[in-house]
Amino acid sequence: MLYVVVCHALLFSACISEAKVKLPEKAVVPAVYAFGDSIVDQGNNNYLATTVKCNFPPYGKDLRDGIPTGRFSNAKTPPDLIAEELGVKGLIPAYLDPNLKDEDLKTGVSFASGGCGYDPLTGSALSILHLSDQLTLFQEYIEKLKSLVGKQEATHILNNSFYMVVAGSNDFLNNYYVTGFRKHQYDINSYIDHIVLWASNFVQELYKLGARRIGVMGLPPLGCVPFQRTLLGGIISRVCIDEYNQDAQLANTKFGVAFDLLSKTLPRSKLFFIDIYNLVTDFIVNSTKYGFEEVEKGCCGTGTIEVSTLCNKYSATCKDDTKYLFWDSFHPTEKGYRVLIDHVIKNHMKNLL
Repeated sequence: MLYVVVCHALLFSACISEAKVKLPEKAVVPAVYAFGDSIVDQGNNNYLATTVKCNFPPYGKDLRDGIPTGRFSNAKTPPDLIAEELGVKGLIPAYLDPNLKDEDLKTGVSFASGGCGYDPLTGSALSILHLSDQLTLFQEYIEKLKSLVGKQEATHILNNSFYMVVAGSNDFLNNYYVTGFRKHQYDINSYIDHIVLWASNFVQELYKLGARRIGVMGLPPLGCVPFQRTLLGGIISRVCIDEYNQDAQLANTKFGVAFDLLSKTLPRSKLFFIDIYNLVTDFIVNSTKYGFEEVEKGCCGTGTIEVSTLCNKYSATCKDDTKYLFWDSFHPTEKGYRVLIDHVIKNHMKNLL
């Protein structure tokens, strides 16, 4: 693992490690920001009138004192791990957290919301923060930052920080495949084109607000998520859904082309698309190479359907979640995230700094 840091348990949340990533000379990364869905929701949904929450046990059981924070995992998530590796701070908080400190504002927050997608219809019945809402909050944040450090320093922070965008899975798994409304409007190829357009527009809005270093994470093999295996992969065999995986690959291909073109039109931007499909597939196919013993089920409950409120204080958990790729039936464990972010750091971060 890249990360080695020792903190007293009571001071863990305030512990800031030195950068593990060797930054280019004169490169500065003052803050880390996250936008998107539950993969990078650090607890914003705690403060919304939505059922898409996880601010209860056993979520967060391995984080700090085992107190649930609203992160959809057993411990740290990608924003935390990225910030850790860049030496920014140990944990990225949720922007809506009422206990947010001034120092938190200066070093980055997450605006993400579980259930969100690029499609404005995704999660529309769930009372979550859509990407447009997240942009509105970001604009509010910018004004707070200016008041705190001044306009010049705020611009420096905004231009030099790392922005992480993770969305898209819900557009397929909880919208297109389920509700049927978009299916009546578009075939899958056309729908993906719209998803890519919405994603591109969002990134351009971020750029207008000052973002320059932007990493957009692609889709994993959607058909191999434990919940989908259970739902459509057969009661006993629980195989991956090839159709869903093919759709994810097609989407990633189109994302890659679109963001490559977009990066050439945004002056002084460092925009990069991070295609994780093959890596996550390798986690599943060659699991022992990464230290995983279970990649078809989550650690929580039976590991087949439990997610959000279905993974709760009455759910038993596996003995060793470091041997599991998935924490619940949808989200990875911290171990799964660490292996993924290790790859991102080694193979993509140099393109963003």
